[in-house]
Amino acid sequence: MKKVLTLTLVHNHPQILLGMKKRGFGAGKWNGFGGKVEPGESIEDAALREMREEAGIELASVEKFGVLDFSWKDNPEILEVHIFRGKEFLGKPKESDEMKPQWFHVNEIPFHAMWSDDKHWMPLFLANKKFNGNFVFDKDNNVLEHNLTVFS
Repeated sequence: MKKVLTLTLVHNHPQILLGMKKRGFGAGKWNGFGGKVEPGESIEDAALREMREEAGIELASVEKFGVLDFSWKDNPEILEVHIFRGKEFLGKPKESDEMKPQWFHVNEIPFHAMWSDDKHWMPLFLANKKFNGNFVFDKDNNVLEHNLTVFS
């Protein structure tokens, strides 16, 4: 069973906007902004909506960088996450009940306080490379196995 989700990062080199997840799945971790695609909604529209809801900004557009499948050992559910980059936006990032946004220099990304997969794919994203892949986690959300394919 697959659940389709979005994850959007605002990246204006050398700065990247991340959010501290305040509640729910992934609480206490820095992450991009995103969530479920609603029925009848395009994946791109979901990415724009989630950014508006979670960070209070209106992205001019998003560019798709990849699709990652996430699964957990002994769990049949797969999270199909579409990764987007946003650059131009209106408004100022502000805290919501779900996320606390903060800008980071790309050399100071807090990987130690993020999902364990981020250190594998985020360097590709920051290098402007598009990719697909999958990650399998253990019950403690550590990466057990992964593969990434980069597209030229």
